[in-house]
Amino acid sequence: MRAEGIEITRRILCVFPKYTSSFGTFEYSYPLTDGVQAFMPPQGLLLIAAYMPEHWPVRFIDENIKPATDDDFKWAEAVFVSGMHIQRPQMNDICRRAHAHNLAVAIGGPSVSACPEYYPSFDYLHVGELGDATNDLIARIASDPSRPPEQVVLKTADRLDMTKFPIPAYELADIKHYFLGSIQYSSGCPYQCEFCDIPGLYGRNPRLKSPEQITAELDKLLECGIAGSVYFVDDNFIGNRKAALDLMPHLIAWQKKTGFVIRFSCEATLNIAKRPEILAQMREAFFATIFCGIETPDPEALRAMKKDHNMMVPILEAIETLNSFGMEVVSGIILGLDTDKPETGRNLLHFIEETKIPLLTINLLQALPQTPLWDRLKREGRLIEDDDGRDSNVDFVMPYDEVVKTWRSCMGAAYQPDKLLERFEFQITNTYPNRLKPAVSREQLSWRYIRMGLVMLRNIFWKVGVLGDYKKVFWKFALRRLARGEIEYLISSIMVAQHLIMFSRDASGGQTNASYYSLKLQQASVPAE
Repeated sequence: MRAEGIEITRRILCVFPKYTSSFGTFEYSYPLTDGVQAFMPPQGLLLIAAYMPEHWPVRFIDENIKPATDDDFKWAEAVFVSGMHIQRPQMNDICRRAHAHNLAVAIGGPSVSACPEYYPSFDYLHVGELGDATNDLIARIASDPSRPPEQVVLKTADRLDMTKFPIPAYELADIKHYFLGSIQYSSGCPYQCEFCDIPGLYGRNPRLKSPEQITAELDKLLECGIAGSVYFVDDNFIGNRKAALDLMPHLIAWQKKTGFVIRFSCEATLNIAKRPEILAQMREAFFATIFCGIETPDPEALRAMKKDHNMMVPILEAIETLNSFGMEVVSGIILGLDTDKPETGRNLLHFIEETKIPLLTINLLQALPQTPLWDRLKREGRLIEDDDGRDSNVDFVMPYDEVVKTWRSCMGAAYQPDKLLERFEFQITNTYPNRLKPAVSREQLSWRYIRMGLVMLRNIFWKVGVLGDYKKVFWKFALRRLARGEIEYLISSIMVAQHLIMFSRDASGGQTNASYYSLKLQQASVPAE
């Protein structure tokens, strides 16, 4: 479905802001790939681009790949921007550059929807999801693309049913330059974890696309050149368990039709371990990785943050269950909780050793607007909004310097090359053999795939095995893979490991922020005028 009933033509420039370097952007892996320059194509902005009237020329620029130029702004009649809190300075900078060309700029997405007050210089604020506010915005731009005399705030009251969403305009993005493909099946989450803003922004009753929409989007991603993996960006893939189970036969049929050239990954609550019927189908659909917000192994802390569902199955048992279906677990971990103690860091490292999870996003607690945590800390006078010397806006129970020191020491210890590759060794030996083993398809034997693998192997051997500073550990791991014919595991493991090792060195050395969810807001408040 597209916006309809508009005859006049407008040229729209959609600009996605560059990310600040963080744990989850994987930029240290890009030099090992065959031309990757960004993490995932942005779903929201590509969806808006696809929703424009069919006859409107739309140009999409992802500034993680290349910056929008003066020629792009001169071409446009209006500019659309979207992003998250951590991209706030970059979004304001895009607005400043567009205003230099006297263009009206509209901003939408999660950051402005949560905090409209963060963006006083934008001409249009689109608050909420795709819906009546989007139609109003398009109609206003159609009628008059010039800058309005004062800021206009448009709030979605009537959201468009997700079954009517168009396929995101993947054809406008240079898909082959992304580390992963992305796709959205649902919006919203039934749980109310204290630190999470998803229920406040998108509701507790997950809204869904149809399975046919998902397979059509996957077809489009393949057509546009995606290779390797596609990540379901849903906040909780099993927010509606019946719907997730209903989707599986369609994904399995699609994989069989296309030759299993794509692996899937997703985010889900840890209690998915209680649903072996879903896990069995996910295995058949070739889900290889699942991100679980474990947050902490401390039961007291989980109860305090209202994440009791993580304890429906003992955490270690749940991880073993997921591994038994061939799914490697990626985990979110939070430090700085009210329940943390001096021994919390030591306990976390013990947990990592026990679970053998290779990738854990260890993050300082950050209070996001529109969360119960934000409201509670506000009441308690523990929300710090004016101190630009801190990596978190939370007044921790433990001393701030001690919490940050714990974070830096955990990052340094968890991602020592030998420790990390030992955990990957465990996954290769104990988890990966449980995965589906589809026959090699014709596409995977094509020159495109063979060349891509050879380029990545060359880069890994040269940049890690020759020029790297953990060569001894690398070659011990690599030679074992080569001897066993596990080339694919060698490539996939080192691609991830290289980023984790290099980024953790920055972190433990004090060169990165200890919270990835929000850049220091005072630094983010770059004026757009």
